[in-house]
Amino acid sequence: MTHLITDTFTKPITVIGVRHLTDSAYVLRFDRNDRPFSAGQHVILGIKNENNAREYSVYSGENDDYFEVLIKEVIEGDVSKRLKKLKPGSQLQMDGPLGFFTLETDHILSKRVILIATGTGIAPFRSYVRSFPDLNYHILHGVRHGNEAYDRENYDQQRYTLCTSGDQSGNYHGRLTDYLRETEIDTTAQYFLCGNVKMIHEAFDILNIKGVSQENMHAEVYF
Repeated sequence: MTHLITDTFTKPITVIGVRHLTDSAYVLRFDRNDRPFSAGQHVILGIKNENNAREYSVYSGENDDYFEVLIKEVIEGDVSKRLKKLKPGSQLQMDGPLGFFTLETDHILSKRVILIATGTGIAPFRSYVRSFPDLNYHILHGVRHGNEAYDRENYDQQRYTLCTSGDQSGNYHGRLTDYLRETEIDTTAQYFLCGNVKMIHEAFDILNIKGVSQENMHAEVYF
């Protein structure tokens, strides 16, 4: 989907660097310029003076003085390929941050949160963890291969479960939704889901059957 940038901020947005995680996945870091931000929000990002832009969840934390986004290059796409090739000093255009996939104060202070993601859907959850060091969280991350466990070392390994469907390098060999079916569920926790729409619908059904109320489930869909 093409977005029209309507940014009202006047400071230029400059690329700081690109960090490659795999052949196709990378982290793009760029100026924040003191913009207000809540962990879980996204930006609409593109190259300066071009109309083509895409939505990306912010990967960095609220206390960082820069923005980062986690991007996977799309074979048939345009923006992800072009952003990957940018050099430090390149200029971007951006709307945002936007969105409401954020944590409420009681989630941060007193609730257990289960963060369920596929692929680059882990981006807002890294922002949560980076922003709130005392967050009582557990991450379930579903990928095909172990090298897609992006920045796994950033998380407490006792609070991170990797599900790999394409190899046996994860904590669980199989699909994330199969793990949910086979695992005891904490019905009092808050569940945040981000990633593939099919996974989210399937996970919602599993959690609902196991007794998690709709009020305790929150989602951000990647189509």
